[in-house]
Formats: sequence, structure tokens, C-alpha cells
Amino acid sequence: MARADLAKDPTAVAAMFDEVAPRYDITNDVLALWQTRRWRNAVVSAVRPLAGMRVLDLAAGTGTSSLPFAKAGAAVVAADFSLGMLRQGRRRHPDLAFVAGDGLALPFADGVFDAATISFGLRNLVDRHRGLEELRRVVRPGGRLVVCEFSHPTNSLLRSIYMEYLMRALPAVAERVASNPEAYRYLAESIRAWPDQQTLADDLVSAGWGQVEWRNLTGGIVALHRGVNPA
Repeated sequence: MARADLAKDPTAVAAMFDEVAPRYDITNDVLALWQTRRWRNAVVSAVRPLAGMRVLDLAAGTGTSSLPFAKAGAAVVAADFSLGMLRQGRRRHPDLAFVAGDGLALPFADGVFDAATISFGLRNLVDRHRGLEELRRVVRPGGRLVVCEFSHPTNSLLRSIYMEYLMRALPAVAERVASNPEAYRYLAESIRAWPDQQTLADDLVSAGWGQVEWRNLTGGIVALHRGVNPA
């Protein structure tokens, strides 16, 4: 299957993530030049988890992004559509609650979460607008959404360097460290095609989220978008 068509086939995307699951976390750390922890900390700060708070961590993969919420005392659900990722996560973090779930048809009732987050997973939804609406459905009125996703560097020089890294260096590094280098070529292409910060903010508003704002991380290589489900 051509990489351009991969994002249109959720089954193929899930199979790809199943294959890379065993080395997914370490590969991401290497390819992101060890910035992943900083980005995860920014997500947790934006959610502001409290003891007893119900948090949905969608596209949680092996659960690494869910651990800080659990440590804060929140009741976190780590959801993902890749069964391979979930199997790895359950082995590594048996105390976390893992759930298999399609981001376009989440297996949860309306308004059951106080907050939801999705980090580097919105790109993998066939229909991001529907995914954002579905997240709003399962978050209570007044609850928050935090989206952490690769974005567009705001400095032209950094943007040029970043695009060169995406299309040349990232696939070359993936050849050495990844279990499925082809998956990371898909990653590079999906990042390049992703909308800019304002466009994604407009998507959140269109999906019904209010008080939408964003801030750039690492010069805009990553952007953190936030929204509140209107009462």
C-alpha cells in the first residue's frame, strides 16, 4: 500500500503500530532528540490532573503518556486502536487501565471524563473533525481537551532545517533504530501534510470546543492546543 493511502485505512495504520510497538518508545525518544519527556510534561501541566479526576488518554500507545496522570492520583484510561501497543502497555504497566478504542467511535458514555488528551495521535484518525467531536462527547461540560501534535515551526530557518530532517534524516535514523522504518517514512509525510496551528485551532472550534488556544513547544515543532467543552 502506498504511504499516501495509508492514512485512509485505519486497519493498515493499526497493523503498522502493532509492528513497531516493541521498540516504539525508545525509537520516538531517539527520533525526537529526547524532547518527548518535555512535551509530555507540558501536556500534564495543561490538563492539571487532580486526585480522583477522570482522564482519557487517547492514542496512549504503551501507556507512557498515561503514567503521569496516574501518579497524580487521577483515574486515567489509556485508550488506543493498536492491540499490539496495548499488549506492550499491559506488560509494562499492569496497574494502568488499558482499553481498545476507535477514536471515531469511543466505547464510553457521554460526559464520563473530566479531561481528555491525545498526543501525536490525531494525525492517525481518518476524520479528525469527527474525532474531535467524539472527544467532546465523552468529556463532561466544562471539561478540558489537550491536543499535543507536531506542527509548523514559526522561524523560517528552523522550519527549513526541520523539514530537511523530516524528509532526509528521520528516515535514515529510523533505518538504524526502528523495527519498521517504513512506518517512520509515513510519520514524516503525515507531519509535513499536517495543518498549521491556526487551522487546527479552527478545527477545534468547528467541532464545538470553546476557549480554544494554543502554545508552541520547541519553536513550533510541536504545538499544544487546549479547549473547554461548553456548558
